[in-house]
Amino acid sequence: MANQEDQFKKVVSHAKEYGFVFQSSEIYDGLSAVYDYAQNGVELKKNIRDYWWRSMVQMNENIVGLDAAILMHPTTWKASGHVDAFNDPLIDNKDSKKRYRADVLIEEHVAKLEAKVEKEVEKAAKRFGDSFDKEQFLTTNPRVLEYNQKGAAILHRMAKSLEKEDLADVKALIEELEIVCPISGSKNWTEVKQFNLMFGTKLGASAENAMDLYLRPETAQGIFVNFSNVQKSGRMKIPFGIAQTGKAFRNEIVARQFIFRMREFEQMEMQFFVRPGTQKEWYESWKKTRLNWHLSLGMGAENYRFHDHEKLAHYADAAADIEFKFPFGFKELEGIHSRTDFDLKSHEKFSGKKLNYFDPEINEHYVPFVVETSIGLDRMFLAVFSNSLVEEELENGTTRTVLKLPAVLAPTKAAVLPLVKKDGLPEIAKEIVDELKWDFNVVYDEKDAVGRRYRRQDAVGTPLCITVDHETLVDKSVTIRFRDSMEQQRVKIEDLRSIIAKEVDIRNWLLKL
Repeated sequence: MANQEDQFKKVVSHAKEYGFVFQSSEIYDGLSAVYDYAQNGVELKKNIRDYWWRSMVQMNENIVGLDAAILMHPTTWKASGHVDAFNDPLIDNKDSKKRYRADVLIEEHVAKLEAKVEKEVEKAAKRFGDSFDKEQFLTTNPRVLEYNQKGAAILHRMAKSLEKEDLADVKALIEELEIVCPISGSKNWTEVKQFNLMFGTKLGASAENAMDLYLRPETAQGIFVNFSNVQKSGRMKIPFGIAQTGKAFRNEIVARQFIFRMREFEQMEMQFFVRPGTQKEWYESWKKTRLNWHLSLGMGAENYRFHDHEKLAHYADAAADIEFKFPFGFKELEGIHSRTDFDLKSHEKFSGKKLNYFDPEINEHYVPFVVETSIGLDRMFLAVFSNSLVEEELENGTTRTVLKLPAVLAPTKAAVLPLVKKDGLPEIAKEIVDELKWDFNVVYDEKDAVGRRYRRQDAVGTPLCITVDHETLVDKSVTIRFRDSMEQQRVKIEDLRSIIAKEVDIRNWLLKL
């Protein structure tokens, strides 16, 4: 655990030191769980959003985009169930006066059991060497089976209690598991209470006539209320999808783990409208498609897993998370949900407007069912960033810190470096920058020895460095250095554009799908 914490601290400090993420309004001591994306962070975030948008909207003829407003008519949130049911179960520790999410305390207890399983696997792998069969060990080792059964039973009980709103049993479970407050170490807990997560605001010029509004806690409802508008204006045929990226706001009481759980965050969602009865097939299909999208970035299949929900939301008939191995363990990165026709039917009821679809193939009117894919852009940023940050021992005994970002997502695609600041080398380097910047985000860097400049570019994740030297004056060739392998090649200036494109083009990455 300590090792994980150290790694996470490195992630947070690297993000600040190299201009990726800053604490919001830091000069005023910041605002808890609100962050700003800095000069490199904003580029990485934009590239992740583009990679998602291009694969979701541009590559699918039957999926279109939307950008709905953050402020919506307040009845929207009554219809969606957020006013009555958008709650987290909270518990306070009487000694530390700290507040926690009861479900998270229990999940963290289970995560410790999972960590014990990993330890057992590591020990056995060392003991048996090449002959070690991990699958067999996981299904036969009595200690591993006991840990896994214990964890599953705890989560099952919690899910059932939350579903029945039996908060007393949630507290009883915390007490039975002897869960202590991470700060005070005491087991002196209050009762568990529900807390609504929506931010309220006002619309109107004077206080007495102002209308109560909410900042949207999710982007999905903007899609549902626009279902008919998009379908009719785009003459869309079912099955079709509406995709959207945008800000959402939740008054998280226990916001933590850097940008993993924030109060203001960005979602990338797609709602796919299907004929009733076909939702299970589409649900399975989108689970596969979305996992393949993640795998196309090459961050290691072992870092992803599906987690099927025990406790389904009131509107769902199936739900799964794609979990990613963050520095603090496996946590939810993306959700795939079969939402039935709950949302459209509920908005029909509250608005009095028809939200159905006439299907010419079967000559029938119906309210479509919905399969949703929803991913947190900030969580995706953290997954990519934390997975890419490595310290490498080099052959000469030194170490380098390198951010091995997927090249398609890297903020800067290439850095152009004159070997020295004289003899006309900076002029040629700047000409190269001026030529390449039409197609790629490139930078010019002339400060310090070239080795130090390489290290600086490694630390911000730049995949390619192009060095202009005295030979360039003679034969118009440059040295190109690849970040991950540190291999260097001599290439013609006129070939640079195609070499960079091969490394960073979205097309070459998405073709892996």
